[in-house]
Amino acid sequence: MLHNIDTLGATMDPGLLGEHIRSGAALSFEVIPRRLEDRGGGLARVDGHPQLVEGLAMPHEEAEFELTYYNSMTTWIDLDETLKVFHLTRNDLGDAEKVASGVRRMASRMPTYVTLKEVKKRWGHGQEDIFPVTQFEKLWSDMTAVQDLKTAFIVAPRFRGQQLKDPAQLDGWLRDGSAAYVESLCDFSD
Repeated sequence: MLHNIDTLGATMDPGLLGEHIRSGAALSFEVIPRRLEDRGGGLARVDGHPQLVEGLAMPHEEAEFELTYYNSMTTWIDLDETLKVFHLTRNDLGDAEKVASGVRRMASRMPTYVTLKEVKKRWGHGQEDIFPVTQFEKLWSDMTAVQDLKTAFIVAPRFRGQQLKDPAQLDGWLRDGSAAYVESLCDFSD
């Protein structure tokens, strides 16, 4: 299982692992019911196939609001099935050249996103400079568009897949039960 660090409710759930195994998919992505404040794309049907589409790839910004499910980025992985699409096996993982070749081959099948960002550099007593940077990235969820890689989607409870990206979200988390859910996963005893 792979998940983002800001998906605080993600855990190794045996029931969801069982769903992933039963699906026979190489990758099973957890999606959650979408709310207005969820940004970053979601589950869509593209050319008749369900796949995760990033907000950056939407034809227009408003299209994101039409999606029913948001991508939590929690992904269940069948390693052997996933390696097949890279033309690799577990035995190949010690061969850096073969792995690099497989990764390059897969990368050529996926889109590259270019984003412009600003980076602050603090260098003194409250002084900072802001530098424009260009970021080139390929996104894990775009693997759902690779036709020879079997993917599945699991609708998970919102508490499990909701992401906490900003301290301003803490009030809402406290009110909607998300904080209590995450707290129930933890043992805070001395």
